[in-house]
Amino acid sequence: MAKINFGGVVEEVVTRKEFPLAKARRVLKNETIAVLGYGVQGPAQSLNLQDNGFNVIIGQARRFRKDWDRARRDGWVPGKTLFDLEEAAERGTIVMMLVSDAAQREIWPMVRRCLHAGDALYFSHGFSIVYRKQTGVIPPPDVDVIMVAPKGSGTSVRRNFLSGAGINSSFAVEQDATGRARERCLAIGIGIGSGYLFPTTFQKEVFSDLTGERGVLMGALAGIMEAQYETLRRHGHTPSEAFNETVEELTQSLIRLVDENGMDWMFSNCSATAQRGALDWKPRFKKAVMPVFRELYNSVKSGKETARVLSACGRRNYQDQLARELARIGNSEMWQAGKAVRALRPKTVGSKGGFNKKARGVAGRKA
Repeated sequence: MAKINFGGVVEEVVTRKEFPLAKARRVLKNETIAVLGYGVQGPAQSLNLQDNGFNVIIGQARRFRKDWDRARRDGWVPGKTLFDLEEAAERGTIVMMLVSDAAQREIWPMVRRCLHAGDALYFSHGFSIVYRKQTGVIPPPDVDVIMVAPKGSGTSVRRNFLSGAGINSSFAVEQDATGRARERCLAIGIGIGSGYLFPTTFQKEVFSDLTGERGVLMGALAGIMEAQYETLRRHGHTPSEAFNETVEELTQSLIRLVDENGMDWMFSNCSATAQRGALDWKPRFKKAVMPVFRELYNSVKSGKETARVLSACGRRNYQDQLARELARIGNSEMWQAGKAVRALRPKTVGSKGGFNKKARGVAGRKA
């Protein structure tokens, strides 16, 4: 493992230099990787593994026709590389649980029956294992239990792989029944195209992930955007002006500067007026939201967020409810303004969706 200084704290991480793709292939050369679920992470991780030369099959419930058909369009062949969930789980020596957290609880009794001594049970989230009292997911003692958690959506995992960049992931071993759990875990992490892998535990991963999704990454970001947009609109600013000042400048300019060299560098490369105002108001925003983050973390740690997810997402009418909630966001003036603003962006010749499709073959070999 490589030792890296993260702001004065030295951590050990695994890069492609310490664990190259050739080694990952050797570790998993006799394995059949069964990816259960072709929804969010499933397509990205399975396609990346396949492009990198691993033996991969897909398990997907036929009744979810949209995901089954998507798998077929992506080249998975029914009866050869595409099976129903139970048959894939039975065939796999590494069973990747990439259905939703709520669905994992539902299919676990079937998956449990399909596991054999020496198999590996893989997750990309600590949810089902950490909150096992609520999910009922208790692995048998004779299988490895491992996790690789990419720090991005499935779409980003695939796009970054195709560009050759990869995406950073955490990894953890919850149970080592074979003595090979760690190398199996790292091999899959490299196989899905991780930029680098940093160690964690199932518990730390789920606590940080649930906090991040509800906080800065999604919930807080969306809420802050709405608050600023509505404030500007109430004071007579046009939808175009309010959206550009709230979202477009952030996503198309400033966040890219943060990505390149950090927040201080972004501050240093803005106007003196913007810089002074940001420095003055940053402590006030932190003070305002810190109590919310403390409450959020405690809600995650106590299991209240887990109970909410399992209760809501397990309802028969949940998809209809979700569609209505997402429609309220998409149909709001703010995001309708955003749709119009995006349509006015200059188009990049020869590209679509942010990356050139011709890159697939080359990038797959680079990752």
